Amino acid sequence: MCNSRRAAALGAAAVLCVMATTALVAQNRLPLLPQPHVFAQTGDSPGKVTFNHASHVSDSAPGCTACHPRLFKILTSGTAANGKAITHDAMKQGRACGACHDGKKSFGVDDCSMCHRS
Repeated sequence: MCNSRRAAALGAAAVLCVMATTALVAQNRLPLLPQPHVFAQTGDSPGKVTFNHASHVSDSAPGCTACHPRLFKILTSGTAANGKAITHDAMKQGRACGACHDGKKSFGVDDCSMCHRS
């Protein structure tokens, strides 16, 4: 499939996902959340990071659009909106996880033990 068709298909899938989530929210039901994503441990990382949607989604307002597609790709786990890997440098600049994990909205990225687990 050519890139433009693939992009259109992914965009359509994302729109359908948002529409389905909106319908579920209106019915006071959470959408079926993706399984936790384990990021590969690299370099001098103190441990693996596991992202879990359940700890980031409010039962009362599970708005996928708070993060997707502005901060993260919706159909590619562990990927920032720009298609690149999520890095500490990006987070410190307020991108990806750092958009919320800034020490004000939520805990900051300076405490390794909050995300990195052995």
